[in-house]
Amino acid sequence: MSTPSESVPLVVVISGPSGAGKDTVINQAMVLDASLAKVATAKTRPPRAGEVDGIHHVFLSNEEFERWVAEDAFLEHVESYGHRSGVPRAAVAELLAQGRTVILRTDVEGAETLKQQLDQPLLVFVTVPDTEALERRIRARGAESEREIAVRLAEAEAEMAESAWFDEVIVNTDGRQDQAAQRLVDVIEAERRRRQ
Repeated sequence: MSTPSESVPLVVVISGPSGAGKDTVINQAMVLDASLAKVATAKTRPPRAGEVDGIHHVFLSNEEFERWVAEDAFLEHVESYGHRSGVPRAAVAELLAQGRTVILRTDVEGAETLKQQLDQPLLVFVTVPDTEALERRIRARGAESEREIAVRLAEAEAEMAESAWFDEVIVNTDGRQDQAAQRLVDVIEAERRRRQ
């Protein structure tokens, strides 16, 4: 496990197409650097197999989500694939106050909003070598219908075209997720040193 440079509170916004393996890269990076803290986003969709409420995401009903919106409890919130998601404001503030590096996982639209809302976030785009790899990963999850897969692939292509305005692009290749995670840790550490 690496020892990060002296604590510099930093927000890292990670985005990329559905199926790019963002969670895998984030989770492996958190093993390599214990100072990283991931904020669980709020979701209105049902949990997928293995997802735990409060750890992977905060699962809310539509009514609860609306109440959070009315209370200005989100830094940003969007609707995609028929469900809503948002980044809880209080969780981010609490971790930054502890001097932690906060990781926010969101879609491209959410990343654009966070770029405007936050003070100098580090924007990282996680992607795959090609759309065939993306389709394989989405199908392997077994959670979507053919129609949903087609929608996700079309949206993924549009999202990949947006990668140019991110600070860093990391390609997550099948079987080499550890390399992508190490690259994320290296990029974060370089940014910390730059800001010191």
